[in-house]
Amino acid sequence: MLLPELWPSGFFAFDRYAADSEPITGPLVEALRAKARDLCAYLLTGSFVERDGPDLFNTALLLDPAGEILARYRKMHLFGLQSEEKRLLRRGEEIVVVPTPWGRAGFATCYDLRFPELFRRMLDQGAEFFLVTSAWPQPREEAWVLLNRARAVENLAYVFACNCAGEVGSKRYLGRSMIVDPMGVVVADGGSGEGIVTAEVDMGRAAELRQEFPFLDDRVLR
Repeated sequence: MLLPELWPSGFFAFDRYAADSEPITGPLVEALRAKARDLCAYLLTGSFVERDGPDLFNTALLLDPAGEILARYRKMHLFGLQSEEKRLLRRGEEIVVVPTPWGRAGFATCYDLRFPELFRRMLDQGAEFFLVTSAWPQPREEAWVLLNRARAVENLAYVFACNCAGEVGSKRYLGRSMIVDPMGVVVADGGSGEGIVTAEVDMGRAAELRQEFPFLDDRVLR
């Protein structure tokens, strides 16, 4: 299960970042850990404003069915255009790829999609699919679809992308949560409203394609 970026307060609610921040031992994470246990499911928490000493981060956690924290990803690329995120938060410094029952998962958050070198670095660390949490706004719809498809096809990897829907003040989120296969085909699209996106996928398909069409072996720049 995937949740979107900064859903507890809303990405554009910059005045709430500090007040809503909490450590990974805080009540929000504890509630999500309980939910993972209740559902007996792996859960990407979406992101929240994590407080670590004097610093604030845009942080997503992967929880296992026992509610244990398997991975913590702090957003590396912070958005500064008509946004306070870059001023208020500290960027993460660690690329995160972790094993799961379905293969090795790489993590990205929203604006990270515009930086293909991050995804190639995750690929070099063995990523077989990508989990993306996002709060992408409505005016840049074509970019959202294109970038998710590009990150999938150029790495021969599934992309599971969960985006916010609805409004915060005058800002409207795009929605369009989607699942993209390793050939860049959108196999599920949630549309513009709130909802749950599901699809049955063959997680072994990425490995098969990498053998059938091994263009990644021809990379010159690494």
